[in-house]
Amino acid sequence: MRVQIRENSIEIEGYVNAVCRDSRVLIDRRGKFVEQIQAGAWQRALERENEVRLLFNHDNKRQLGSTKDNVELWEDNIGLKIRATISDEEVIECAKENKLTGFSFGFFANKQKYEPVNENLERRYIEDLKVTEVSLLSKKPAYFGTQVEFRDD
Repeated sequence: MRVQIRENSIEIEGYVNAVCRDSRVLIDRRGKFVEQIQAGAWQRALERENEVRLLFNHDNKRQLGSTKDNVELWEDNIGLKIRATISDEEVIECAKENKLTGFSFGFFANKQKYEPVNENLERRYIEDLKVTEVSLLSKKPAYFGTQVEFRDD
């Protein structure tokens, strides 16, 4: 993720998720698993949504914007890409202090399948989903490849 610090805002651009790549090891009622969002799932999800909100750390009370105003979301050949301009003072301060760590997302799986990796781990493939939000994080993301790079003007 690229972060440009402006006078009263930050501009961010990067990947919320890289498709067909494993998450960190996660745990649910089934046990340990990694998951992958399949190519095309993000595009289908975005086509069905009128608006996707950008939150800070998955906090519904900390909306930073949405696709109706300051956020662009699209799927390319790498994954779900985001571009946004954020004017939240706390987030700007986190950016200045190098405390932004990446992106995450909330979703419901519409279509998924599991395959064993080994006797202690499964791989969950998300083939179709409903995106509920994307989040800018100041904590560890569940997926690799969403780390932050900073650039001052």
